[in-house]
Amino acid sequence: VPEDELSRSSHSNPGKSLVNGIKTNPASNSPKSSLSVPVGPPVYVDLAYIPNHCSGKNTDPEFFRRVRASYYVVSGNDAANGEPSRAVLDALLEGKSQWGENLQVTLIPTHDTEVTREWYQQTHEKQQELNIMVLASSSTVVMQDESFPACKIEF
Repeated sequence: VPEDELSRSSHSNPGKSLVNGIKTNPASNSPKSSLSVPVGPPVYVDLAYIPNHCSGKNTDPEFFRRVRASYYVVSGNDAANGEPSRAVLDALLEGKSQWGENLQVTLIPTHDTEVTREWYQQTHEKQQELNIMVLASSSTVVMQDESFPACKIEF
């Protein structure tokens, strides 16, 4: 197919041959290739919420290699469901170690859990090496009849 025909067909039928904004060959789509994530540059953000209450079901080192944040929020307080997951906290260390730049990262746990305490103590040296700081909640917010720990973040 000549290039001008290809560009016309993609304009007349936008998105038909695009997967996440990348052109694909519809004839070669297989289940395996449609599940692969296209390689691309990392995304830098100020604040990222670790998905699914820091569950290991869908967050791995690749997430931390590609989503590079100054602050990561770890919410999870359900040990029975593996939230937060030690594997995800370890994935942060692995992913950050591959950044190639030693940017400051702050981890903000929303709950004080046994998993986060153990991880913090056992990997403290690695955290320092990778310029990762874990922010302890130092304030308490009182709303109506409820009070909870909180952290102030300034950008």
